[in-house]
Amino acid sequence: MSKNEILLESVHIVKGRLKSELSNITIDRAVFGLFFSGVKLSTGHGGLCFTPVKDIPAAVCCPSSAAAMPLSGKLRGRSAEQYLEDVFSDNILKKTLGIAALNALSNLIWELEPPEGYSIAIGMDAFDNLDVSQYKKSVVIGALVPMLKKLIKGGCDFRVLEQDPRTLKSGELPYYAPAEDAHKYVPEADLLVITGVTILNDTLPGILNMAKPGAQVIVTGPTASMLPDALFSRGVTMVGGILVTKADELLDIISEGGSGYHFFGKSAERTVIYKGQP
Repeated sequence: MSKNEILLESVHIVKGRLKSELSNITIDRAVFGLFFSGVKLSTGHGGLCFTPVKDIPAAVCCPSSAAAMPLSGKLRGRSAEQYLEDVFSDNILKKTLGIAALNALSNLIWELEPPEGYSIAIGMDAFDNLDVSQYKKSVVIGALVPMLKKLIKGGCDFRVLEQDPRTLKSGELPYYAPAEDAHKYVPEADLLVITGVTILNDTLPGILNMAKPGAQVIVTGPTASMLPDALFSRGVTMVGGILVTKADELLDIISEGGSGYHFFGKSAERTVIYKGQP
């Protein structure tokens, strides 16, 4: 399988921006949580990624569990460069921490250098100022509850594409379409809202290739909290993510099964990245 072009470009940009400084950065902590996994860099910066629990069904006994995460006990102290290489690993858990490290390094870069060509709003959700009534057809990829509520309340014409319909509530199921039917709905969408998990499962490049030119395209979720250059160059207009403010506290929370409800406004802030000015 060819490498995810969005991740490939993002890693290349991070390496180029940090240059030789990258070789001095290691991982102080790495945590797998039930909903999110994360890392803390030796610089103190943190990053998260969705935990793909459903992608490791074979890890039910000691030998298969060891194969699922061969680096357990050896994660702390590895170089950030090694984690960036793991972004392209076939091992989904190594890839998960690799993306978390990519996001943490992005946070570091934003602290060192002001953004160019885009602006970042902190303490906002990507859906806060979105007027869904102006879009004729909308598509949501992933069970993004706040967005679904907004579209249903507005009486909008939309579909939600989801791999597992069990994640949808009864009031959301009438709008459900199988994820494999994306080609039927995405090209017609004036508003396309995509979970950041598509970065992890490598489906985002294909989805963006199907998007209608001129559509409002939003990629959102903690997994998408990276430098947005590779997303904006492929038609994305807005990125919703997080900024980790207290890395150790955040990792403690996710290690105890915590989710956004437990850490937003406490150890991490929601962010919205706009192409150009908001």
